[in-house]
Amino acid sequence: MKRVAYLTGNYPRASHTFIEREVAALRALGHTVETCSIRRTPASDLSGPDQKVEQDRTWHVVEAASSPARLMGAHWHYLRRHPRRWARALRLAVSTSADGPRAMLWQIFYFLEAAVLARHLEQSGIEHLHNHLASQSCNVALLTSALSGIPYSFTIHGPDTFFEAPRWHLGTKVRHAAFVACISHFARSQLMCFAAPEDWDKLHIVHCGITPEAYRGGEFRGTRLLFVGRLVGVKGPRLLLEALARLSADHPEATLTYLGDGPDRAELEAKARADGLADRVRFLGFQPPAAVADALAEADVFCLPSFAEGVPVVLMEAMAAERAVVTSRIAGIPELIEDGVTGRLVPPGDLAALTDALSRCLGDQDGARAMGAAARRKVAAEFNVATEAAKLSRLIEAAR
Repeated sequence: MKRVAYLTGNYPRASHTFIEREVAALRALGHTVETCSIRRTPASDLSGPDQKVEQDRTWHVVEAASSPARLMGAHWHYLRRHPRRWARALRLAVSTSADGPRAMLWQIFYFLEAAVLARHLEQSGIEHLHNHLASQSCNVALLTSALSGIPYSFTIHGPDTFFEAPRWHLGTKVRHAAFVACISHFARSQLMCFAAPEDWDKLHIVHCGITPEAYRGGEFRGTRLLFVGRLVGVKGPRLLLEALARLSADHPEATLTYLGDGPDRAELEAKARADGLADRVRFLGFQPPAAVADALAEADVFCLPSFAEGVPVVLMEAMAAERAVVTSRIAGIPELIEDGVTGRLVPPGDLAALTDALSRCLGDQDGARAMGAAARRKVAAEFNVATEAAKLSRLIEAAR
């Protein structure tokens, strides 16, 4: 099977464990997969020793390109052996720059890095390059493919990429890609807004997936709320804290655990103290996948009140653990969760609706268990990483 390179901006990363699972599943299918990262992930963004091991086996583009000899050697190789490719790639770099001199400077950096990555992939016998996320690293992937002639593809997540679609030249990236893996029908429809109609048949649904066997249900007590994710405004962690305060009248023993870290952590901790909730809220930081699975088993209700999302993998993990899930009715989430059947959907930013949904789940043991059982069946059938990796593998094998 084809030798594949995977590229992201930071690999591995605590919030991107789904990429690790996808890589492992492709390897299990028989692909050789070399992981590449634009930058080395800071230790604070690694979830544990397993990610440190994965980082040590990953090739880092910026570190390699920081060698003048390697950088000049890569560009000299393409200027000497493939001058037309080099010139086309440079024109492509210029034409896909965002507005302004600073953006153009970054694009030149991406072009310089792309030659180093292209030469490395050629020397490693790589036959296909796949990129996750359609922003900076995808710029490098696009130019790497143009220089090397190695086909490339990418997985589109959103929503942030769609917010700045002109900046990232999504239509051009689709045009040059062998295919695009869209994590949901919603993501595919958004990308269709920017891709040429003749390229729409390149857009395929390939879900991010989980390993259902890694998660298990647990005892229901009706008191334990859990949030897993980055502590940033877009994920809605403050809204959840406000909901906990409102729950105090009907559920005075309800507790909330945050797994994850981010720029809003200190503010959230201060608010919990100011609102008299410090003894009912825990902040545990980033945790490795096994610890996340344990936390899900011990929770009663999982809540992710995001304001913008793609299809959060952590929701799939909670569903696999047979937890009652409360989350926002946005983007691709309704493709994963059916309101009242596999979880509860609430309007994004609606504190009253969020509080009511949480209260109902905490107070209805039979209903919560029924939704959890249906949720596990859903993700096991439609979001299994082995099944989704097999779809991706077939696309990679067919790519030219």
